[in-house]
Amino acid sequence: MVLILSRTYFPDGTNGKLECEGKLICKTIELPWKNNETKVSCIPEGKYFIKKRYSKKFQWHLEIINVKNRSLILFHSANNALQELNGCIAPVTKLSGPGLGLMSRKAFAKLKELVYKALDGKESVELIVQS
Repeated sequence: MVLILSRTYFPDGTNGKLECEGKLICKTIELPWKNNETKVSCIPEGKYFIKKRYSKKFQWHLEIINVKNRSLILFHSANNALQELNGCIAPVTKLSGPGLGLMSRKAFAKLKELVYKALDGKESVELIVQS
């Protein structure tokens, strides 16, 4: 499975749309681009793989692996990139401003169901991040 994240960059945040085979899964919010600096920047454009991850804070969620000079880059729910993200990507149902979205839990549940189904079927899940 290949997921395509197409981004639009703003000074206060990064907005995106996440698609699979040309179908919209959800919108996304991220931190603004700040040269891949830890905790203040979104991740660089490129190709990544996604795996399942569990933590006490986020329960079952998704991790984007092999991000250059970064670790623990996750997909998890959040509605305000500057307040709730440290470089991760938050799925949202609707964008409400640069780095801002609405109904993130609903969008994350949809994304997680789709990705977990592929991973449980032993399919690899690739994420292509582009502008």
